[in-house]
Amino acid sequence: MATTEVKTLVSTPVVALARDTDVENGGGSAGGGRPTLSVSKRTVVIVYSLGREAILQVVAEVLGKAWTTVSVLSKVVSGSDAVVLGILNGDFEKTMSEGLGDPSKLLLVNTHCIDDGSFPVDRLSEGCHYEFLYSRETPFFRRDLTRFLSLILGQRRPHDDLANKQRTNFISTTFPDVRAALPNLDILSVGSDAVELRVDLLEEAGSSSNADKRSSTVPSLKYVGQQVMLLRQHTELPIIFTTRCVKENGKFPMEDPALFHKYLRRAIQWGIEYIDVELWLPENIRKDLSEHRGNSTIMSAFHDFSGSWKWTSPEALSLFKEGARYADIVKMIAMVNTIEENYELEYFRSIIKAEYSYPPLSAVNMGQTGQLSRALNTVFSPITHPLLPMIAAPGQLTAAEINKALHIMGQLPKRDMYAIGTFRSTSQSMFMEKCFNELGLPHSVNCIDRGPRGSIESVIMQPGFGGAYVNPPLTSSASYIPSKSDAARAIGSVDTITVTDDETDERQTKFIGENTTWKGIRATLTRDYVPSAYRGRAVIVLSGSESDAAAAIFALRSLDVGTIYTVGFKASGPLAAGLEPFTSIQSVKLVEQPFVIVSALPPEKSLLVQPLLRHYRSSGHSSPPSTRGKVFLDLTNGPRKGDPLRVAASAGWTAYGIDDVNAWTTVETLRVLVGQNVPFDFVRMAAGNGLY
Repeated sequence: MATTEVKTLVSTPVVALARDTDVENGGGSAGGGRPTLSVSKRTVVIVYSLGREAILQVVAEVLGKAWTTVSVLSKVVSGSDAVVLGILNGDFEKTMSEGLGDPSKLLLVNTHCIDDGSFPVDRLSEGCHYEFLYSRETPFFRRDLTRFLSLILGQRRPHDDLANKQRTNFISTTFPDVRAALPNLDILSVGSDAVELRVDLLEEAGSSSNADKRSSTVPSLKYVGQQVMLLRQHTELPIIFTTRCVKENGKFPMEDPALFHKYLRRAIQWGIEYIDVELWLPENIRKDLSEHRGNSTIMSAFHDFSGSWKWTSPEALSLFKEGARYADIVKMIAMVNTIEENYELEYFRSIIKAEYSYPPLSAVNMGQTGQLSRALNTVFSPITHPLLPMIAAPGQLTAAEINKALHIMGQLPKRDMYAIGTFRSTSQSMFMEKCFNELGLPHSVNCIDRGPRGSIESVIMQPGFGGAYVNPPLTSSASYIPSKSDAARAIGSVDTITVTDDETDERQTKFIGENTTWKGIRATLTRDYVPSAYRGRAVIVLSGSESDAAAAIFALRSLDVGTIYTVGFKASGPLAAGLEPFTSIQSVKLVEQPFVIVSALPPEKSLLVQPLLRHYRSSGHSSPPSTRGKVFLDLTNGPRKGDPLRVAASAGWTAYGIDDVNAWTTVETLRVLVGQNVPFDFVRMAAGNGLY
């Protein structure tokens, strides 16, 4: 089989990958509204270089699976999610010419370490569905790999979450080298839901000496791949991959559409979440990118800098329809000269909303006159930041400027937010105030102690009440919060109270009790392992009470774990089904190697988990090396006896502490309370090590 034929053969299954072989189905529910997992039977095949065999084991650990190596793929006739296959790139090239077997059963991932300055050859890149570039010299390698695998397997769906937000923004990096942005990236991305990589603005060192004029303005794929790797390693936000053309204020040459196609196809292979596709590109290119987008989201982009284009013209609707053919989001941006053109845009936006439920429209006007539209746009508004070297488009505003404008227009009324609880709430309220100031939000933050019965009810009934974080949490039976999320009901506690307007009566408000702690726990557990790695695996939970362990149990069940063994408490609530208590030392000896151990013990008893951690390291429990990924989660809050995290790390466990969970919980709390995204790295940086 010729190499060109292999490209077609291998590329075809990518269409199915996008929609019908997803590993996770977050929309399903079972038992208290928890997400359920359904696992694909596609075999993951890792193509690796000689001397780089270690990547195969790390992939297997992240996936929680065993691994083996093969020299040919033609005999792989049925997919299996049980084993990760590894094949040397030289053997893979040979097997391409001999036949790959059934390509619809395979998920081919080319891996390449860039530490020696090399870059994958095209025939390997084009012969695989996806490609992972990495450096073993960075401490972020493991989490970058986890993020990549979670996306290509459909287990991480950032766009599904963002589509449900009332407003979304993205920050556009305008650095010639993203290394310049990395030290301030946590601050730059406060208020952003995604980070745009302006590929056309990247400047490769030494490229100006190239005789080819096109090459002097367009960075090489090798340089772009390195930039993508660096950016993804330093932010948990989705990335938007943009190749803007000369006519639309960029640097990519319009006379070479194939160049756009090549870079955008490779971006999909690199597992980038959003792919910006300019509407002027030939239809066959836009169609091909849509059909082979995997689990990436396509954004159709139209820009007009002439100042003569009108939202009231018949062309505006035609352009939206054309963009909608091959995109998940339609972005339309125009230069305007009068304030009235902002109102024309809003009328156009209202027509689209009324007549088209999908895809959503992101539309703004450029220039100072068009800044009003940037505040009114709710779908992926491009924003800037004072620390950026230049704005990506005329008239761009910061997240703080947009929020201040919304407040002036009455779209973002001032609310009183509360941190309710013990003295620990003081630091929580101080941090929330930092975030509100950075975001330009008008809200005030008040810290109050839990008073006698009825005190919280009197607070939330205040006219300006806008929401609260409650620590320690309330029981979900609180009558003054009649509406609770599925998670809050199942866990039995409410740690966040939100307010929504009653659609039937604008004078009434509705209180909703949420639990964000379980989301913080789940986010922590999935930093170094894909969600399906936990599927069916044994777990041990130690706690002094069911209430202290409830959020962790709910989070673990959302990952579809196997049996959960309990120590120190007896469960009787809605989460009790499927729990098995340890009744003696003999019980411990009979249990298989657990994948996770969670300690929610009180501080004075935290020492009790250490013998358990050591036991499973030194016991006769064995498993293949690639499935020894063990996770220890320490939820103990306060001064501990002993150092369980150190003991766990020395025993080979992947160890997470309460600071990680608190930071992720804060991220989720701010999303719920004010609808704004504050990245995890900013939370950790601003709050310090002793978080709350």
